[in-house]
Amino acid sequence: MEHQRTASIMEVNRQFYKMSGSGNDFVFFDMSDGSDPLLENTGAIRALSARGTGVGADGVVFMRPESDSSIAIRYYNSDGSLGELCGNATLCAARLAHEIGLVSATEILIKTDAGIVTARMCDGLPEIDLAPVTEVELDARKIPKLEREKHLGFSRVGVPHIVIVDQDVESAEVLRRGSLIRRDKSLKDGANVNFVSRGDDEGWMVRTYERGVESETLACGTGAVATAILLVEWGEAVSPVVLRTRSGRDLTVTVHREGQRWQPSLKGSADIVFSGNLRDLSLD
Repeated sequence: MEHQRTASIMEVNRQFYKMSGSGNDFVFFDMSDGSDPLLENTGAIRALSARGTGVGADGVVFMRPESDSSIAIRYYNSDGSLGELCGNATLCAARLAHEIGLVSATEILIKTDAGIVTARMCDGLPEIDLAPVTEVELDARKIPKLEREKHLGFSRVGVPHIVIVDQDVESAEVLRRGSLIRRDKSLKDGANVNFVSRGDDEGWMVRTYERGVESETLACGTGAVATAILLVEWGEAVSPVVLRTRSGRDLTVTVHREGQRWQPSLKGSADIVFSGNLRDLSLD
């Protein structure tokens, strides 16, 4: 008889918030009352992120206040791995912290595993100043370009990114090529892989294969920053760079260079889709 796996049910009683940053979606928990080891572990993260049996998300974020003007967040990819930084999750954290009263200051500090990020609301949208970017390679030569690819470079924006200027992102093999590059032996930490091309209106369109999600996502904030830095350095764009994500939402990146340091800011949508009470969590 074929062995049949039975899922165990973990009883949980905790409020959560479902948020979307330009289509990059997350489950947020306010941890003002302390950590929760039942939730902050690989099995629970995977179960929460599962679409169909869980809440469904690209990642899970645990957030706690540290003062009236600062919060700390811990971000996990949907596969349960720790993500040092997620741009869209950080934008969402800035919006949610104000909405639920964790902070009241106009400008706040957000502590992430990649460093401290400054955040503010700007024209109704959250904007964050990321830590200076110092790792930029205009030509990642160990990864051969395809004939259809004009540029292929690398940038670490808290997490590693490959950026490819493709002739047309609509026909790019994002899943297949993204998966292969993400695991290329030349990348010690793997990488997210961003494909970018000009749109019909001469703007830029971007698609991203995300490490930790292991699939294409509708948007990637740090990927947008990496893409903007390289587009500016390649002479393809000038700051601010507006990138149309797969969700149809725009992310705006402002960047200026000081020697070998690139200082980026990221602005984009952060929507509180719904809030609810987590009850039963199915663990495989």
